[in-house]
Amino acid sequence: AAAVKAADDYCKAYMQFLNDAKTEREAVCAAVRLAEKNGFVPFDPSAALKAGDKVYVNNRGKSLILATIGKKPLTDGVSIAAAHIDSPRLDLKPNPLYEDSELAYLDTHYYGGIKKYQWTATPLSLHGVVVKKDGTAVNVRIGEDDKDPVFCVTDLLPHLGKEQMERKATEVVKGEDLNLLIGSRALAGEEDNAVKLNILALLNEKYGITEADFLSAELEIVPAFKARDLGLDRSMIGAYGHDDRVCAYPALTALFENPHPAYTAVTVLADKEEIGSMGVTGMQSAAFDTFMEDLCEAQGAALRVCLENSFCLSADVTAAYDPNFGDVYEKKNAAYLNYGIGLCKYTGARGKSGASDASAETVGYVRGIFDRAGVIWQ
Repeated sequence: AAAVKAADDYCKAYMQFLNDAKTEREAVCAAVRLAEKNGFVPFDPSAALKAGDKVYVNNRGKSLILATIGKKPLTDGVSIAAAHIDSPRLDLKPNPLYEDSELAYLDTHYYGGIKKYQWTATPLSLHGVVVKKDGTAVNVRIGEDDKDPVFCVTDLLPHLGKEQMERKATEVVKGEDLNLLIGSRALAGEEDNAVKLNILALLNEKYGITEADFLSAELEIVPAFKARDLGLDRSMIGAYGHDDRVCAYPALTALFENPHPAYTAVTVLADKEEIGSMGVTGMQSAAFDTFMEDLCEAQGAALRVCLENSFCLSADVTAAYDPNFGDVYEKKNAAYLNYGIGLCKYTGARGKSGASDASAETVGYVRGIFDRAGVIWQ
């Protein structure tokens, strides 16, 4: 009972994180706030670091690397937990705002793997940043406060959707149909594009932005609902963005709960995983290598030696067995609810094509750590 209560208490804080961090930018802001409360400071590569020091690097507001310096030298390696903080969503195009039949819309492009039909007829919110040409950044978050309006992607009424319902599931709602409905009221005294002009007037009044400012904006559409307990027994959490904040948040709090590690502990909260980890904030950038090189130079350690002796867990989600769709699972090797953390030895498809396949030694090492610590895993 005590363990269940501790888990429930932990999940309350996790649910707050989910509500605060619906985009990668918001996740970095929320993580930095928590880190600074726990004694972390921005990393200064020129400063001498000692055991117990806590530092972080904020990479362009969209990814984050944190480290607690360990008692052992970096030549003995570091312990790394890496997770991602971006999730599938809809992004606005550079020229998104238009009017059609006296309705105002925002044109979108989906980000990551989504089932497009799931994004229709559901409350959606608008998050992100608009950067003006003078460099001023304006943060936008509409649809999360109970007093805010929300937005939606419309769908056909059932009795008008006969042809639609005969399409393949991937075509029931097409990517080109994911246009966000944002207004229908005309600006007084205007005749052409009066609804669009009214939207622009409202945006200018609240945020001081113009239509041209969309060109240098990163605005994302996400579900507007908050994280909630799921089930009469409140045993589950229903929320947007579990993938992969369910791993990112524990990787973050693990640092807080281990202020004096033997080996330097590093947590990586990465961006762009949903689209291949590309870009300057994704794992294929040089951000992590640069951070580790700076740490090593501060101790006079060779980066290559440090990395050769390091250990990394790549933390992402796996699918729990769902009896409603049991035919797509292999029951003997599936993960199950209430059986703890899932260790996934390999990924890939069609003969392990594109796989990341952990060695037997690696799996044995992690099994040993978990069992000695009393961690429930599967």
